[in-house]
Amino acid sequence: MSRMNVDLSSARNMDTVQVEQEIRRHLEQSLGVEPDEATPGDYWEALSLLVREINLDRIRNTRRGEKNDGVRRVYYLSLEFLVGRLLGNNLHNLGIYHQVEKAMVGFGVNISDVLEYETDPALGNGGLGRLAACFLDSLTTLNVPAFGYGINYRFGLFKQGFVGGKQVEGPDAWREDGFPWGIERAKRKQVVRLYGRVREVDGNALWEDTQEVLGVPWDLPVTGYNTDRVNTLRLWEGRATEGFDLSSFDAGRYQDSRFREILAENISQVLYPNDSHPEGKELRLIQQYFFVACSLADLIVRYKREHEGWGQFTAKVVMQLNDTHPAIAVPELMRILMDEEDFVFTKALDICRSVFCYTNHTLLPEALETWPQGLIARVLPRHMQLIHKINDHFLSKEVEAQWPGDHQMKRRLSIIQEPGDPKEPQMVRMAYLSVIGSQKVNGVAALHSRLVKEQLFPEFDELWPGKLVNITNGVTPRRWLAICNPELAALINQTLKGDWQSDLALLNELKVWADDPEFQKKFARIKLDNKQALAKVIDELCGVKVNPDAIFDVQIKRLHEYKRQQLNLLHIMAVYRRLLDNPDLDVPLRVFIFGAKAAPGYVVAKNIIYAINRVADRVNNDRRIRDKLKVVFLPNYRVSLAEKIIPAADVSEQISTAGFEASGTGNMKLALNGALTIGTMDGANVEIAEEVGDDNIFIFGKTVEEVSDLRQRGYHPRDIYQHNEELKAVIDWLASGDLSPEEPDAFRPLVESLLDSDYFLTLADYQSYSDAHEQVIKAWKNPSHWWRMAIMNTASMGKFSSDRSIVDYCKTIWNIGV
Repeated sequence: MSRMNVDLSSARNMDTVQVEQEIRRHLEQSLGVEPDEATPGDYWEALSLLVREINLDRIRNTRRGEKNDGVRRVYYLSLEFLVGRLLGNNLHNLGIYHQVEKAMVGFGVNISDVLEYETDPALGNGGLGRLAACFLDSLTTLNVPAFGYGINYRFGLFKQGFVGGKQVEGPDAWREDGFPWGIERAKRKQVVRLYGRVREVDGNALWEDTQEVLGVPWDLPVTGYNTDRVNTLRLWEGRATEGFDLSSFDAGRYQDSRFREILAENISQVLYPNDSHPEGKELRLIQQYFFVACSLADLIVRYKREHEGWGQFTAKVVMQLNDTHPAIAVPELMRILMDEEDFVFTKALDICRSVFCYTNHTLLPEALETWPQGLIARVLPRHMQLIHKINDHFLSKEVEAQWPGDHQMKRRLSIIQEPGDPKEPQMVRMAYLSVIGSQKVNGVAALHSRLVKEQLFPEFDELWPGKLVNITNGVTPRRWLAICNPELAALINQTLKGDWQSDLALLNELKVWADDPEFQKKFARIKLDNKQALAKVIDELCGVKVNPDAIFDVQIKRLHEYKRQQLNLLHIMAVYRRLLDNPDLDVPLRVFIFGAKAAPGYVVAKNIIYAINRVADRVNNDRRIRDKLKVVFLPNYRVSLAEKIIPAADVSEQISTAGFEASGTGNMKLALNGALTIGTMDGANVEIAEEVGDDNIFIFGKTVEEVSDLRQRGYHPRDIYQHNEELKAVIDWLASGDLSPEEPDAFRPLVESLLDSDYFLTLADYQSYSDAHEQVIKAWKNPSHWWRMAIMNTASMGKFSSDRSIVDYCKTIWNIGV
């Protein structure tokens, strides 16, 4: 069929007939499928190709405009981009969702079936990756020129399943059936060098005898809301420079013939290779350097295409290091400037400190990356030399000037960490390298940023006042309300004037409706509809029927002891025992919902998952408690599952040990959708409490100061265990083997962790947590009060838009006008 005269760059003006014609064209010409034979998968692919076509038109216009204007660009370097399903988000941002929905009706197809066909891209794991995705959305929405840089993982982290209640990991083959969003740019490939040796010639360093791999980029267009701009997420894939060895193949050595290919492809196979063995550590370091080297080479080529000389580099380029994973970018840029562009060391360091900025995401010591000096020296010998040079300059010039003759201070601030045991290797502290090599360092919530200054980097804060700043995280209201909760979005549209999707602060005007009985009724009806939809998902995935009239109590986040899913578990077990003692107990129906992955080598975390699933089996099949309590653990938690859970949540569990959660963004998403937070004064919970008010949140547990004081006085979890009868009974039950008779010691790792160290103060906060749940029950029994609280939560989330976060980055860190 002939193509209609459609201006794809102005997609918002397309009507339903034009959309239908374009879908038909892609079905017939791109896929070779007749509409009456097409499956939802075919329609998904045809629609995706249409949207990609629109985006490619807009990308060309965007790049042309950027070049003409000589813009300053943000390059966001992150090992994770948890983008979620892309079709619905793109249709919404392009302003053609409703036209497509009507066109689908014309084809006799339900658009929800089409959208459900899409697989989540496995390009990230938790909050770090989802934050990066929200930031790309907001950068584009705010018309900030930006590139995201990461890795095009073939399998991502892993696909989670449960066998007998235990987590099992399998490959997440997310793009095996095709991925129309990714556009391979083979002509933009980069060569990455590894290993080899460094030779000095006439005062110049030559890195030679290296092994080479190729980085081939795949581009994902990033649309924004109500804008024609399209930014780019460029993801690198490992390939061999020479590839297939025909002589080995002809000699019958078939494995050898693909040896180089396999080594190169391993770099981009999985997110976070298991580094519990030397090979895994080496691959993980190579992975980090690979994506950094490709990205720097790529952005420098782009800069040189647009500008003469290096004079404008610091004015036109800013690079944000999302955590320490891209920290090796600092010595890599130093290498390029000194070895390839003839800059002297001090000038190269000045340039680095003008273009790099670093986001710290954690106070956890084990999450602050360190690498054995010998490993870096072997894999990246020139970079190890430059790290030493940066460190020597920093200590001898800057630290010495501030603290003359203070060798202890130099030892504390050195990038190279001296081991306590002489047999242990010296370690390279990537967080220190990031701070020393950057212009600005930011935390991600007010409390976290204060602790970064006071506990993590106090000397750096003293040395460089004003360098360490706060940018509180945020979430995009497009995906996390407009798209995932369309009924609530429609109610807000009917109630408010103005476009809250581009100015979330407008939600504040909902507060005048919080006491309105009719508005409360509509709000509650929407929540019930969402709970009914989630109940179907729970039945499909877990085979458990839950009552939508129950309280849906949700904890969805990475499985880690500091996030304290084990605290939630102990309380659930206590509630179950109370119901066994008195089945007539006057308590509301409750469904506790979990979603989380544990790192494959994290024994206690996997033990917690197993314990939750075994308790769930017992509780869900016990007729004595009359379905008053249900427990479900949804497998393979991911963005598309979060989009179903979050709108249905009544209670949001944000129960980390105070001082350990940098920010959290799940807390923001859940509150935005009208869930009430039960949480500690940790991370962004502190700011959420400030915004919603003490009457609209359930705060419990020790504060940061109280945690510190308890540790100094000496914490003995067995004392609490012995003096809290209910808690003791629950832990004894967990230890007894009753929940796993075929494996009586199954939960010993968890029990020993709680009783012998309890580093995350689970027992210390147990009673306060249990008391807070009693307040939840009390509030639930007063529906008008509950729905007032829920509406106030939604109305108070204006601060937590990722648009606000990006505006703060632009003003405070990047020096970009918005």
